Amino acid sequence: MSLKPSSPEVAIVGGGPAGLIAAEVLGRAGLKVTVYDRMPSVGRKLLMAGRGGLNLTHSEEFERFLARYAEAQPRLRPLIEAFRPEDLRAWCEGLGQETFVGSSGRVFPKAFKASPLLRAWLARLENLGIRFALRHRWHGWDEDGHLVFTGPAGQPVRSKPDATILALGGASWPRLGSDGTWVEFLSGRGIAVSPLRPANMGFTLPWSEVMRSRFEGEPLKRIALTFEGRTVKGEAIVTADGIEGGAVYALSAVLRDAIERSGRAILHLDLRPDLSEDALVKRLGAPRKGQSASTFLRKSAGLSPVGIALLREASPSLPSEPDALARLIKAVPLTLTGTKSLDRAISSAGGVPFAELDDHLMLKRMPGVFVAGEMLDWEAPTGGYLLQATFATGLAAARGVLAVLQIPDDALTLNPSSATRHS
Repeated sequence: MSLKPSSPEVAIVGGGPAGLIAAEVLGRAGLKVTVYDRMPSVGRKLLMAGRGGLNLTHSEEFERFLARYAEAQPRLRPLIEAFRPEDLRAWCEGLGQETFVGSSGRVFPKAFKASPLLRAWLARLENLGIRFALRHRWHGWDEDGHLVFTGPAGQPVRSKPDATILALGGASWPRLGSDGTWVEFLSGRGIAVSPLRPANMGFTLPWSEVMRSRFEGEPLKRIALTFEGRTVKGEAIVTADGIEGGAVYALSAVLRDAIERSGRAILHLDLRPDLSEDALVKRLGAPRKGQSASTFLRKSAGLSPVGIALLREASPSLPSEPDALARLIKAVPLTLTGTKSLDRAISSAGGVPFAELDDHLMLKRMPGVFVAGEMLDWEAPTGGYLLQATFATGLAAARGVLAVLQIPDDALTLNPSSATRHS
């Protein structure tokens, strides 16, 4: 691909973190960059993620961190090695947003939300001359290879840049901008796309009417969930039709796959992971002294009303023997029958397989077109892993553009004023 006499032009379709970090890299290299987005503003899913505290990345040991990406780890490894968790923290602090490590090892900005970070980032991009074309819905390419959009007034807009980065996200939370319509445009060009599926989502359960009406929205705190030999401690929430929450999300990929294979998955819930089964047996062996079953379980085993209700869901006639009751408390079976819908999932699995891309994240069938972020076929649990890989792939795609356009990045840094690395 030859350079034009003037600065090359790059179109970035999608204004989430992957698209914005790519725009920053290319803007620093002096390219003319336009970011197209169908929404009235960019970074909407980032802002949504920041409502409960923006979890940027994780501070755990690097090899363990990489293992969170499962099957996608071999392809993501070099990209994340080029933009590690400490690099993301340094970039964030370069925007004036200090970070800290929470008790769980997760990394957050001290502001604990996304809006200050996004404001500072957009100001930086504006200073770099990045152009934003908002309320532009992408419709693929025309017969001459032009990108085709519908503009804010319904007018057709066409563009034929020197390179294009697609960063349109998956299909979770479509009202924030990522609706997955890009699948048909790429499939129509002969590019394989793995079906988009929910990730980090809740699951459906056939609750009784009592459970639905009395305990919807009740939290399950300090629990442990076990499936196929893997145990995760954390919290969950009872919903009207199932269960969701952090501990559930950590197991969501294997649970989803099991349901797709067998139509159901039996998840075991430990209501008292802090107590051994023997300790529970001893407590449950105490005289009841006329107490109701609920009162006895609350006082002897420390169970909440929702925990007791879950025991009754699994065994309407609760075991009277202390050892059998203790076993049930330590492993309440929950029969999951389906996943919550993709549009309410935190993220999505599936997308463009790495086999369709070269080492620069450029489509082999479409030279000059690069793919980044959640459009790629990878998934990871919550905990900072989603944003870290999104940033890393956006940066890698931008550097791929520079390589293909034969523009040396000269070890281009996102933080020229800071070389700080965090341990």
